Amino acid sequence: MESEAILNLSNLLTDDFADAIQLIYNSKGRVIITGIGKSAIIANKIVATLNSTGTPAIFMHAADAIHGDLGLILKDDVVICISKSGNTPEIKVLVPLIKSAKNKIIAITGNKDSFLGQHANFILNAYVEKEACPNNLAPTTSTTAQLVIGDALAVCLLDLRGFSSNDFAKYHPGGALGKKLYLRVQDISSLNTKPKVKAQTSIKDVIVEISEKMLGVTAVVENEKIIGIITDGDLRRMLSKVDDFSKLLAKDIMGANPKRINLHAMAIDALEVMETNDISQLLVEDDDGKYAGVVHLHDLIKEGII
Repeated sequence: MESEAILNLSNLLTDDFADAIQLIYNSKGRVIITGIGKSAIIANKIVATLNSTGTPAIFMHAADAIHGDLGLILKDDVVICISKSGNTPEIKVLVPLIKSAKNKIIAITGNKDSFLGQHANFILNAYVEKEACPNNLAPTTSTTAQLVIGDALAVCLLDLRGFSSNDFAKYHPGGALGKKLYLRVQDISSLNTKPKVKAQTSIKDVIVEISEKMLGVTAVVENEKIIGIITDGDLRRMLSKVDDFSKLLAKDIMGANPKRINLHAMAIDALEVMETNDISQLLVEDDDGKYAGVVHLHDLIKEGII
């Protein structure tokens, strides 16, 4: 039922939708979103989405607005009123006050002929035939429709502003989402030890290096450039094949031309390389191609990238 209602919203679109987007986009003020009851909860979510995608927005509860919070609205602000019926007492009191202050009103309502619909500058029709509630009482389908319209507004504004993933990262610095957008390989590898041996290093010293650095790997370098890699898996395979490794050197068991990544690359890109190649360690190099460290799958897990 709700999916059908969402699909039907496209049939209810008018030029008011595009005009409302242009109004918000060209506004020098903020977007004030108001509602009451379940519509107020939807308003809060739309505010959060707008703020996180580059459009400053503030929630104002319709009941509180007529008891002092109306002072939130500034001269250039655009007001979005959300109401299924468009005829709630609070909305009927609030709308004329907003109009008298010369602020533009965008209505998200399921009743375009309501008090709100008649007095709004733009109407975004959120009509639904029936609520998903068996008694057709609890706001379910109607609030879903309101939310979809709010998301559509946010996405259109995001596109108009050319809002990129880099911009998104500025507003989401915390949590796993933020880290996926701003955390770089260097931020992780710089915290790790930097295991390295030369091609002529004995296997005994290779084992010591891997054990001491505790990353399960060491780079094989020559003139600070990566020429190979030895993992603890390589050591186990060697031990299963030979009894005496006293004469073996790093070059004898190393994997040549290992996968590597630039230290300025995004951490999420390091994860993609690891997953694509089924590896758990990745060597890091700087802009000059010199060995710069190791990033381990466990580091990415610890940072919440996975």
